[in-house]
Amino acid sequence: MNKYFTILVFLLIFVLSPLFVQTIVAQPPPPPPVDIPIDGGLSFLLAAGVAYAAKRLYKDRDREI
Repeated sequence: MNKYFTILVFLLIFVLSPLFVQTIVAQPPPPPPVDIPIDGGLSFLLAAGVAYAAKRLYKDRDREI
């Protein structure tokens, strides 16, 4: 009896499994990324970093003397 039951379960799984499979609908590709200008803010940030480093170096140099 147990042998027939396992065969029946496996047959039901393989017969009924295609009913539960969903079809995949192809989606269009995403749009290309938008170019972002980084020149203005990046150059200002670089100049501020150089000014801060120069100030710290000048301050540390005065402290050592």
